[in-house]
Amino acid sequence: MGVTILQQFPMKENRTGAQIIEFLTKRVNALGAKQCGTFLVDCETYASIPQLGTQRTLHVFHNSEQPASVFAILDNGNGKTVPVVADGLFDLLLMKMSSVYTSKKSKVEIRGPRFELNDFVIKIGAININHNVKGIIVEAEYRPCVVFGLCWDMLREFLQGFLGSCVSNVPPHYFQNRTNDIFQPLDTIQQYLDHITIYKKATGVLQQYNNTNTT
Repeated sequence: MGVTILQQFPMKENRTGAQIIEFLTKRVNALGAKQCGTFLVDCETYASIPQLGTQRTLHVFHNSEQPASVFAILDNGNGKTVPVVADGLFDLLLMKMSSVYTSKKSKVEIRGPRFELNDFVIKIGAININHNVKGIIVEAEYRPCVVFGLCWDMLREFLQGFLGSCVSNVPPHYFQNRTNDIFQPLDTIQQYLDHITIYKKATGVLQQYNNTNTT
């Protein structure tokens, strides 16, 4: 795989998630891209039991692009994370650890159409948190390159071409200290976690606001 970046696309008040995906699909098709099926990224979050002391949070991901792998990112509660890539047996191991890590019951799914255009792969996904659409994410991969710093300008221009001004001229925060690193599938997963965290926080703030105004 090549370098992959994620870009949020703003939700419109008068459009549903499905309508925005259809709108972006038309733009991508206009570039000459061909749809090649669909994609799915899912994330389930687990929390350690209080008896273990400082609470640890475990995020477990599956990506249809790497169906044989399970990705896990452990937040140790002290500002450090431990990434892990394993095979499907990790899911079985997690079931046996249910007395130590319990699900937060907040499963997230990002799903939508997948396109190919020459050296690019484009995915347009709706972020579903507990079955409610919270946002739209566009994933773009440039397959010939594995170093972000060598292809950022090309990816930026490519995304701006069909997403417009929502794509910043400044590189995504995730890559600030990874400009010359070799890109790995786990880098895609960590970007998804960053975006999911933003949407979850926004949802939590909105719920708190609504609760305050109804009491």
